[in-house]
Amino acid sequence: MSDTTQTSRPSTSGGDNSRRRFFWRAATATVIAGLATGIGARAFAYGGGFCGWQRAGFMGADPATLGAHLDRALKHLYVEIDATDAQKQQIAPIVKGAAQDLLPLRAKMHDARRQAIELLSQQNIDRAALETLRTEQLKLAEQASQRLTQALADVADVLTPEQRQRLAERINRWHSRRG
Repeated sequence: MSDTTQTSRPSTSGGDNSRRRFFWRAATATVIAGLATGIGARAFAYGGGFCGWQRAGFMGADPATLGAHLDRALKHLYVEIDATDAQKQQIAPIVKGAAQDLLPLRAKMHDARRQAIELLSQQNIDRAALETLRTEQLKLAEQASQRLTQALADVADVLTPEQRQRLAERINRWHSRRG
């Protein structure tokens, strides 16, 4: 006599697997988005990057000297992309306007960092206050990202495709040296 008992295998097309797959993907996306936001916010708050974005670079500069520092950085950019006089006159206000708009956001991020240190050094940790601070920081990072993206797109509109390619190659060389 043969044994006809079959063990049931879990269905791979059932609702449980698709639900599990959805939650796994959502969790992965959340972790990646959180890491990207954290890295971006930290990079913005502390500085780091191209043309004086590093610590004590133009974003750490005195607002009174910001214009002169930006002019110096823009001169380097103009040489790299062989900008025309008309392009120079269009790019400078875009970059300077974005820098002026980003300065208050950076100051708010620094204030929030001090606030976080204060909250974390208390006898009792106020989780609600930390969460509020975190959500405020995410909003600031989003505002900074939007403003920076707008400025980058505006500058890209002024440049020719060849100039954008040259700039992209230059940025790749900068990043390859930084690791």
